[in-house]
Amino acid sequence: MSGPVVGIVGAGGVGQTLATGLVAAALPGRLLVVSRQPARVHGLTADLQDLSLATRSRTAVEAGEVTDLHGCDAVVIALRADFTNTATRDIRRGGAAANAPALGALARELRGYDGTVLVVTNPVDLMARRFTEVSGCARVFGIGSNLDSARYRLLLAWYAQVSPELVRGHVIGEHGERAVVCVSTTTVAGRPVAVPVHTVMEALQRRPALIRNGVGRTRCGPAGAVLSTLRKALGLVDGVEELSVPYGDVWLGIPTLFTDGKAAPRLPRLTRSERLCLDSAASSLRDAYTHLPAHTERIAT
Repeated sequence: MSGPVVGIVGAGGVGQTLATGLVAAALPGRLLVVSRQPARVHGLTADLQDLSLATRSRTAVEAGEVTDLHGCDAVVIALRADFTNTATRDIRRGGAAANAPALGALARELRGYDGTVLVVTNPVDLMARRFTEVSGCARVFGIGSNLDSARYRLLLAWYAQVSPELVRGHVIGEHGERAVVCVSTTTVAGRPVAVPVHTVMEALQRRPALIRNGVGRTRCGPAGAVLSTLRKALGLVDGVEELSVPYGDVWLGIPTLFTDGKAAPRLPRLTRSERLCLDSAASSLRDAYTHLPAHTERIAT
């Protein structure tokens, strides 16, 4: 067995889909699945072992404990506390009060960890900041704006009737209703956008609800965003991902360039309007962070 060791915390819908993608892609040499629900984690592990054998993947899958994560090259946090999201606005923030204590508890147990941490748990910009401040870990990235950016490029390609590979553009800021579309630096086939951008932006806002209404929760998109980021964070390929990283005293989605696994945030050129939207998102997140509960509860995965 060779290759990086990756741990996943959380065996729910996103964790299961992510683990399936990792095994099918044979990205890690060893995959540890951690959850507070023993029956679920052992069942998922057995299912993934079957997948690994059937696809001739080189990934060895094991059930693990939180203490085992210290031996991983990367840890993906996809836990979700038990709660019912009743929010009709700022839907991704609906789980903040329930998920923050769980993130804090896990962060305390991972103090001293020196690998890469990818936070998927929503609201991701708040949770990535909470995890970092409690754990002291130096390499923490939030997943979300890279999924927003991928959706933006896909939708724009559909409207322009071109391949998505010809579209260049970023969605930054909060992974949520205050996402900032960088229209001013978006290009299609190397040229400024010549399609109805507002139509694309409206479709971008509708897409999460389309998925939730159809299958209950987004799973595949976040898993793909994690997989793409892991390849870069582990130094397997170079490239850019829009990830939640420090922006002043808050965390926001910023394009981040990975070179040999080293990360360097690179904020694109912004118009005055785009900058104001980004600062508005930062102000809202700053206020929301002050209302998070203390991190004193047990881990929920």
